[in-house]
Amino acid sequence: MQFADFWYIVALSNQLKPNKVLARSLLGEWLAIFRGENGEAVALRDRCLHRSSRLSAGKVCKGALQCSYHGWMYDRHGNAIAVPSEGNSFKPSQQRRAKCYPTKEQDGYVYVRLADNPSADFPPFSMPYYQQPGWETVRVINRFSNNVTNCVENFIDIPHTAFVHPGVFRNSRQQKLATLVRRENGAVLVEYSNETTNLGWYSRFLNPQGVQIKHSDRFYMPNITCVEYQMADNRHLFITSQSIPETENSTLVYTDVTYNYGIWNKLARPFVRRTAQYIIQQDVKILGIQGEAIAKYGIQFNHTPADTIHVFVESIRDTIASGKDPRSLPNKSVKITFYV
Repeated sequence: MQFADFWYIVALSNQLKPNKVLARSLLGEWLAIFRGENGEAVALRDRCLHRSSRLSAGKVCKGALQCSYHGWMYDRHGNAIAVPSEGNSFKPSQQRRAKCYPTKEQDGYVYVRLADNPSADFPPFSMPYYQQPGWETVRVINRFSNNVTNCVENFIDIPHTAFVHPGVFRNSRQQKLATLVRRENGAVLVEYSNETTNLGWYSRFLNPQGVQIKHSDRFYMPNITCVEYQMADNRHLFITSQSIPETENSTLVYTDVTYNYGIWNKLARPFVRRTAQYIIQQDVKILGIQGEAIAKYGIQFNHTPADTIHVFVESIRDTIASGKDPRSLPNKSVKITFYV
């Protein structure tokens, strides 16, 4: 198994308009994304076969991508279908085929997989309750100067919230939380107990009665986190992030905040968007600072019991990096307590 075996978001579906080309980076590979003549998403290596210009600087003409340098045209399979300098003598050739990658569209996202023959079939992750009746989704995109592992660990890390997001999302109260952490089948599943009102701005809106909250965090290989809050009055919230590895230290994160607040759904959208973006920008800053220190001194973490979650995440991602299948790792279940 390798990271290239999985599907990764490269654009929102509504970003990829007809006759538009997008430049993207995925696992260090440059991609030119556009819609072919049948309307389906196309992903080509962002390099013209002729003089190595970038295809993403070109334009889409009737579903074919034209290089901006000498006008070579490529179809949705990567075949060069026109070479202007050769005029009517042009003939298609197998040697004139740009690298083409598989694509899929799901839940309003365009996905690309770099592996032609993956070791296993891993479909794109289904975003919880996307466009289902009674649910609203706010979608935001942010770039982090850090790697995927540190990003996903941040998104399911409670202790940092009291210090990076004080007042906005938790305060330091030394509240004891009981936690069950499980690693199984390439996933890390976390269930929390004893949470009530320490949610910052959200407390009065999400849990006005101050009853115990049902809160779980999940990590799904290789790059997905899903945070779920469920309140006693059936208010329900999911924060799902897909961390896209552009390069070793640049991660583009697509985050869906999907919620069911009943009659408040539509009114809550601006508040949910502003708050989500405010919190994420604070994480962008702290992860950038962490990335700088790691670049200088390397990764030498000193773990606490609360970091059991991160140890499990790292074991899964390290296993993929070594070319093995994390589903072969032994299942583990650990009960921990920590304070926030």
